[in-house]
Amino acid sequence: MASADQIKALIRSHADGDDARFYAVALQVAAQAARTGHSRFAQELKDLIDRAKARAAEPTLPRAKTVPLVQPRGDLAGVLAASYPQTRLRDLVVAPNVRDRLERVVVEQRQREELRAHGLAPIKRLLLVGPPGTGKTLTAGALAGELALALFAIQLDGIITKFMGETAAKLRLVFEAMAQTRAVYLFDEFDALGGDRAAGNDVGEIRRVLNSFLVMLEQDQSESVVVAATNHPALLDRALFRRFDAVIEYTLPTAEDIEAVARARLAMLDTSDVAWASVREAGATLSHADVTRACEDAAKSAILSMRLAVTTADVVTALRNRRTD
Repeated sequence: MASADQIKALIRSHADGDDARFYAVALQVAAQAARTGHSRFAQELKDLIDRAKARAAEPTLPRAKTVPLVQPRGDLAGVLAASYPQTRLRDLVVAPNVRDRLERVVVEQRQREELRAHGLAPIKRLLLVGPPGTGKTLTAGALAGELALALFAIQLDGIITKFMGETAAKLRLVFEAMAQTRAVYLFDEFDALGGDRAAGNDVGEIRRVLNSFLVMLEQDQSESVVVAATNHPALLDRALFRRFDAVIEYTLPTAEDIEAVARARLAMLDTSDVAWASVREAGATLSHADVTRACEDAAKSAILSMRLAVTTADVVTALRNRRTD
């Protein structure tokens, strides 16, 4: 296991941005772990170092220019919340088909000028559907990070009002912002805005707002990416599905996904004694977000107990607690 001096050296090299020194010390930790019988942990640590080095060596694309809006002002205050995510697609744990489709979105957006030169339009309107905690909102941040764009989250409670015509007017401001500032625009909990117009409990104002949204979305010629996410696709008006370039369905994690999430979140600790089969079983039917939070709880328990290793009981107990929260 890492000595006190090695831990301090790791922290100092990270703070100084000295990657070469950081990797050298980390390799020393791996070698020491191997000598003390923790061969599995040593190999996992070496693999992490190798992947990090390979990632650092990858060529990076120049960042696109974005308007430096920290927070929208004026009429857009309370309607848009701006952020600049550092998340990447590699940070997502999603089904292979979902990852493939998201990577295609990124490729088309990066090559959008080439596509338009041939009379084709890149994918820019995405509808993400699936259970809570499966990565839909995180996907919007990952797309923004990959494309070096700002993420503007639309605050639906700031758009939807009781005054006739005001909601549609605020919605138009959002679409005008899309044209002025290229970014990723996220409509989370989209069913609040895009509910079925045929629903018996619907009111006239919401029907008018949805009609306005459909028209604005259809007429949108901006360079921005629109992401709508919902946990309840059955509540959406069917006309919405035709307005999006891609509808991507998210599912609860598989057993392999659960282990992948757990390994990633516990990577800073020794997991050589963790029985991953028990972790996969305890995490069944939980969402990605629940598994992530449970692993963070397990890591905290180990650290607060002055341990550098996490146990099967730590992780399994945390996963089970998530079912009762």
